[in-house]
Amino acid sequence: MAAKTDNFQSPDYFNVDELLTEEHKLIRESVRNYVKKEISPIIEDYAQRAEFPLQIVKQLGDLGCFGPTVPEQYGGGGLDYISYGLMMQELERGDSGVRSTASVQGSLVMFPIYQYGSEEQRNKFLPKLATGEWLGCFGLTEPNHGSDPGGMLTTIKDAGDNVILNGAKMWISNAPFAQVAVVWAKDESGEICGVIVERGMEGFSTPATHGKWSLRASATGELVFDNVKVPKANILPNVKGLKGPLGCLTKARYGIAWGAIGAAMDCYDIALNYAKERVQFGRPIAGFQLQQKKLAEMVTEITKAQLLNWRLGVLMNEGKVTPQQVSMAKRNACEVATNITRDARQILGGMGITGEYPVMRHMMNLESVITYEGTHDIHLLITGMDVTGLNAFK
Repeated sequence: MAAKTDNFQSPDYFNVDELLTEEHKLIRESVRNYVKKEISPIIEDYAQRAEFPLQIVKQLGDLGCFGPTVPEQYGGGGLDYISYGLMMQELERGDSGVRSTASVQGSLVMFPIYQYGSEEQRNKFLPKLATGEWLGCFGLTEPNHGSDPGGMLTTIKDAGDNVILNGAKMWISNAPFAQVAVVWAKDESGEICGVIVERGMEGFSTPATHGKWSLRASATGELVFDNVKVPKANILPNVKGLKGPLGCLTKARYGIAWGAIGAAMDCYDIALNYAKERVQFGRPIAGFQLQQKKLAEMVTEITKAQLLNWRLGVLMNEGKVTPQQVSMAKRNACEVATNITRDARQILGGMGITGEYPVMRHMMNLESVITYEGTHDIHLLITGMDVTGLNAFK
């Protein structure tokens, strides 16, 4: 069952679907059908060539995958967070890079403009980002500051009606094709501010990152600011300090918690079907104990993560979620998915490393997903600090 024909069936061992509304299931079905029709047939080729399928930006906009929780008056979907999670799950089932494109646009670009921006900024940027007419990116990580973003060196200096922006950001999803960048920089008092940088501003460039073994179908680049003159009207007025970017990351990590499990579900489904069809020693390998152990553990971990994500979505909808709960779910999903892709690769044997199946692509993609927006270790320490009250970061 080659992956070119996408016969994916979602595992639901504990009838989690009964916890979803009809609207949730319709939204999931529409995104799943989109992935089967538009992503699965092309994604291996784009990943092999390390090329971003630019046509998906408009498609994702049309589908409502950009900023689905943003109010409809600004072009968003006005949907709840379980709907958003299900969208991310289905997109990452297709490819982590496709989900990254949507996650960045919705959680890291549209969310801060909606949450921290002025009414003028919301009306100017959000509708075009929602439709995919504009693609956005989020500039926080720097060459020398990843897990410790508070040490950033990017600065803005007052210049009358403008500020002058200097510095660099790296590992930025969507950067090479983005029209808009939400960038975090320190002002002259050392306080962190958000500024909206637009393509075409003099001194602003976005060189692409090449040579990636992971997220090969996603566009990654740097943001370079050489005395970029940014109007003060582009500063996000309603937030100061690290809580601004960290608030965005909480929303994005929520999407990753759902998304990574989508990749895990894809690998489990592929491995299960392969094991039932692949005959060795006179019978399907699914009949051997060690293969059953792998498959049983896969579906167990997927089921636990589905329940964790659903509960997290309920808490998000009720406004009761903590960033620490989101951290736990992000780390759990990434760890579970990483282990499942590796076991699936073993079940497929040599076929597992080929582009005929999506398993190796998922495995390589998840090596980025487990690192970005908080590494595995950092999220462990966030949980550790939450339960002990003791800070192990410093």
